[in-house]
Amino acid sequence: MRILIMGGTRFIGVYLTKILVEQGHEVVLFNRGNKPAPVEGVKQIQGDRTDASQLKEKLSSEEFDAIFDNNGRELSDTQPLAEIFKNRVQHFVYMSSAGVYLKSDQLPHIEGDAIDPKSRHKGKYETEAYLAEQGLPYTAIRPTYIYGPLNYNDVEAWFFDRIVRSRPIPIPGNGLHITQLGHVKDLATAMAAVLGNSQAVGQIYNVSGSRYITFDGLARACAEASGKSAETLEIVHYDPKKFDFGKRKGFPLRMQHFFASVTKAMTELGWHPQYDLVSGLTDSLQNDYLASSRDKAEVDFSVDDEILQTYKAIDKSP
Repeated sequence: MRILIMGGTRFIGVYLTKILVEQGHEVVLFNRGNKPAPVEGVKQIQGDRTDASQLKEKLSSEEFDAIFDNNGRELSDTQPLAEIFKNRVQHFVYMSSAGVYLKSDQLPHIEGDAIDPKSRHKGKYETEAYLAEQGLPYTAIRPTYIYGPLNYNDVEAWFFDRIVRSRPIPIPGNGLHITQLGHVKDLATAMAAVLGNSQAVGQIYNVSGSRYITFDGLARACAEASGKSAETLEIVHYDPKKFDFGKRKGFPLRMQHFFASVTKAMTELGWHPQYDLVSGLTDSLQNDYLASSRDKAEVDFSVDDEILQTYKAIDKSP
């Protein structure tokens, strides 16, 4: 197949590009051209996807069998692309998010659960709905938290920053909120698995790791990946409502139960996660965190210090 990837030079796109090229597909990337292609010889078309006229000028004359829209956040990002290639592609794969789900008493989230109209990811759901309404042969992928080498969001690295420096780990609440992480390579593998699968057209798939974990458990898993004993961790639980961090971030995960079933993806796509959490975290630590010398970088722990000073004062009070 001749495949267009929107983006392709950061995180998910790097893994997806490599997998598709290894499978023998011809891959073309559309991006601003700020980074080299992750595979030598892959064609890049430079442009700004937020400019509909540029999309039309640079892509209208191109022919693709499939499109992976990895970085569209709002409907306005994807609609011009969809209009150009309506009735011209076999498959339009859209990167959505499990963040679209409404909080529920029943978990894990499954495809078809209610959508949160106030979610910061509502643009993702609006795009899914638009693709369906327009009759495009689309598939939507809804990951939970993504981790792994090249991650530009501080998820696992937030924990590593504290663990490798033997610092306390401040965790909001009682540490028992349940969450879910999926390795980026497993996500890219699932995305590639939808190609040529007629059953996947018109479907939505949650994609993540197959296990769930508590906040405290994630800290201990990061310690294990770092070669440290989980028993030596100093975890400090705190009430986030007692603090005003402004624009600073106190914790990298949303303070709620957040996990989704990946049964549908495993059943219909023949896909299974390669990484368990500790092996995936070890991969991220060795091949990204330590490889980039982040363990030696300066880190702003001002939020941590504010939390720790407050709770140490409470502990010392009569």
